[in-house]
Amino acid sequence: MTLQDKVIIVTGSSRGIGKEVAIQLAKNGAKVVINHSNSEAEANETLNTIINKGGECIVVKADVSNKQDVEALFNKTIETFGKVDVLINNAGIMYNKLLKDNTQDDFTKLFDVNVRGVFNTMQEAATKLSDNGIIVNFSSSTVKLMFPKYALYSATKAAVEQMTRVFAKEVGRGISVNAIAPGATATDLFLNGKSQETIDKLKSMIAFNRLAEPIDIARVVVFLASDDSKWISGQVIGANGGLI
Repeated sequence: MTLQDKVIIVTGSSRGIGKEVAIQLAKNGAKVVINHSNSEAEANETLNTIINKGGECIVVKADVSNKQDVEALFNKTIETFGKVDVLINNAGIMYNKLLKDNTQDDFTKLFDVNVRGVFNTMQEAATKLSDNGIIVNFSSSTVKLMFPKYALYSATKAAVEQMTRVFAKEVGRGISVNAIAPGATATDLFLNGKSQETIDKLKSMIAFNRLAEPIDIARVVVFLASDDSKWISGQVIGANGGLI
């Protein structure tokens, strides 16, 4: 129980990797805040999974791209549990289009959720996260790869990585700030619209010849959320099975 009594906000945790992260954090003793913006049924399903396994959690609806929603997310967490120890910035969206085919609206939505969302939550954490707290931001291994159709998505994650590095130096109060960069992971978000040929090609680029499962990523997040990771800060941790 490496996270016993830690209070952890996990943005975008109603499904996919975020859901598994929330479940594993609770399994390790954390009190978890499940956040979603428009998937209440899935969020409640995650809640019930955790409660049925003896965990403690609440659901808070908040759009991370909206500053007032983020303020309310932190305030509700503190009102319920008395503090916030760890922030996991998992919420994100992905569009797969050639750069020339993206619209102005696509650009705005991607940067609003993936970049402004992390900006908003870290800004709130600057004053409301507990001393010696932990922040884990989600990047992506696509930042280092020149995958066609990932230009804007990868650009948002590159911005997250740089904010992570700088904020780790700025925030103080013993707070560590890192990013995790998953590779190809078998979630609906990732698999949507991909042919079997594309999936097989991605598998062949991974040392273990398979896609990650959400739990593969969640286990790394559990470590980064624990005090065992405290001497790591300002880093981007690749969790991609040797994806090259």
